Amino acid sequence: MGTRESEFKTLTEVGTLGRGKSKHRPRNDPDLYGGEYPFVQTGDVKRAPFYLMEYTQTYNAKGLAQSKLWPPGTLCITIAANIADTAILAIPACFPDSILGFMPHPLKADVRYTKYCLDAFRGHMEQISKGTTQDNLSMDKLLKLRFWFPAYERQQKIAALLTAYDDLIANNQRRIALLESMAEEIYREWFVRMRFPCYEDTPKAGGLPVGWTLRRLSDVATVNANSLRRGAEPEFVAYLDISAVSTNSFEEPTRMKHQDAPGRARRLVRDGDIIWSSVRPGNKTYCLILDPPDNLVASTGFAVISPKPDTPFSYLSKAVTTQEFTDQMVAVAKGAAYPATSFDDFEKAQIVWPSPDLLATFHQRTEPMLRQVALLRAQCRALAHQRDTLLPRLISGKLRVDHLDIQFPPSMQQQQVQQPPAEAAPARAEAVTMSR
Repeated sequence: MGTRESEFKTLTEVGTLGRGKSKHRPRNDPDLYGGEYPFVQTGDVKRAPFYLMEYTQTYNAKGLAQSKLWPPGTLCITIAANIADTAILAIPACFPDSILGFMPHPLKADVRYTKYCLDAFRGHMEQISKGTTQDNLSMDKLLKLRFWFPAYERQQKIAALLTAYDDLIANNQRRIALLESMAEEIYREWFVRMRFPCYEDTPKAGGLPVGWTLRRLSDVATVNANSLRRGAEPEFVAYLDISAVSTNSFEEPTRMKHQDAPGRARRLVRDGDIIWSSVRPGNKTYCLILDPPDNLVASTGFAVISPKPDTPFSYLSKAVTTQEFTDQMVAVAKGAAYPATSFDDFEKAQIVWPSPDLLATFHQRTEPMLRQVALLRAQCRALAHQRDTLLPRLISGKLRVDHLDIQFPPSMQQQQVQQPPAEAAPARAEAVTMSR
């Protein structure tokens, strides 16, 4: 067997792999929850940017007794619900049997490199997980795959290159969270708690401060005012489908020739617009768009809310993404299996409208924050694109790193936990080598 061929290994040849434990717990048993032990679920792994530090549930001592506490440095791999999502534990945590835990053997596998290997072949793993009733990766399927594990030092160099991108993304995301929190807090302080500048000297009438009104959305904004005109379409468009948008964020638009775009790619989106999915409004699929690319178009499933000339987008974007506004959209949505809100319903929705001076002051305070958030999100998308372009070439060995003098980023200089889980699955025979 040649050296190159011998570098392809299963996960259990370079580490230990085991299932999470919670299979026998009573579902939603309240006696298991509310303690000090993080209980990580597949959704937590999916949301983690790289290292997993946030979680939605905790176990108490009773919950821990029927589960297992995995150490920091464990690579979590989802095998059900969300297939082949990965994240590295930064904290001790429990997780269910829908997640596998991998711990590398010292000097055999770098946990970050292993994560990048799995991420690069996620599409393949999703494909082999297809089932008739539900998708499931399973440990057996995963152990039939071989990944390229070169010398440990080379793994670390590759991981260092890719981690540098992820560290920059994570730093930007922390800045985004801080800026968004600041803008949101100003909005809530002024317009929810009603402690705006000079609020002590402002009398109230009809439950609102003097100078404030209750308005329809159509009074201060237009809905779907700009669409591509038939026969005047541009050669190229940047397209946003509903699946590319989540709460207050969106993925990189898909750039394509207009003739190749789906028929629903018609809503023109401009700077300061808010896109709001009319389908399943309870999902809160909406986002403020700032500094958009040329010819950005959104699906006709979106209500594109454009501020009128005297309307600051900063306030409008906050007002139409509150829980109160969402509740209005949910209440008027029609259809049981596929609830959707009409665009007329958006126009009829009511929002509180403060005095012009207060609106101007709020915009002056928050616009720089929102612009900076948009810039940082664009940088994150660009960094992710560069990383994903390098990823398959690096973990296949096509792009060599041996001659490079690579400085490890700060996150890789921290001590790695190399202790494997107690119950490790045995290696399986008949492994299938993954080609480059």
